[in-house]
Amino acid sequence: MLQRYLTKVSITLLLMGLLAACSGGEGETYQARTVERLYNLGVDALRREDFKGAVVSFDEVERQHPYSVWATKAQLMSAYASYKRDDYDEAIVGLDRFIELHPGNSDVAYAYYLKSVSYYEQISDVGRDQKMTELARASLQDVIRRYTDTKYGRDARAKLDLVNDHLAGKEMAVGRYYQQRHEYLGAINRFRAVLREYQTTTHVPEALLRLTESYLSLGITDEAQMAAAVLGHNFPGSQWYEDSYALLEKRNLQPAQKEGSWLSWMWDWAY
Repeated sequence: MLQRYLTKVSITLLLMGLLAACSGGEGETYQARTVERLYNLGVDALRREDFKGAVVSFDEVERQHPYSVWATKAQLMSAYASYKRDDYDEAIVGLDRFIELHPGNSDVAYAYYLKSVSYYEQISDVGRDQKMTELARASLQDVIRRYTDTKYGRDARAKLDLVNDHLAGKEMAVGRYYQQRHEYLGAINRFRAVLREYQTTTHVPEALLRLTESYLSLGITDEAQMAAAVLGHNFPGSQWYEDSYALLEKRNLQPAQKEGSWLSWMWDWAY
């Protein structure tokens, strides 16, 4: 899907415009033909998937003709070619430069979007450092804020859901680690973070179960009963609820609402 979408954006929105700009008549000067040649080399390299060659050609346009309209277009095309060859750092540097120099350009929305995708595609597995995930999250949020009702904003929202799920998964992994080491307060803080910061992710039901387990281990039965009650209220048919119910039943307890619990806000919350 991403490949098809980016192909559409790059070819339809960018390449067609660039090629249209290239098609001049017999009266053009030699310099204009030189610019046309450089662009055609870059575009042809992109179509051949020679992304390194495309970067070289587009960079050469800017080097030889820095004050031309083509130089502006070449900056974005070069960044796109860097992205296509998985040189994300170079792509982000080029996109930041394009955004800074041409904030009013008609393609600046695409530049913001491509920057967010460049971070997004570098997200590592949940067991590793999540700095890149945080950068992707911030960049996607920026796209959504700037271009809410555009195709870029809509796609960024879909990707942001996956990024949040990834970050929530990291919190869950750390929480389970603390739980296994019987460091229940540390575990509870992680599971609480999932509920407060990543409420729409797939990790919420498990977080409620783990809270039930951790509170029971600490002997804080009221919060354990409340966590199970919230779980049953929002996910009544889930295995997570069945497991939490069984845990309480072993101690002759039942899921129950508890006044004053920090989980009270989730009673009327809609997943």
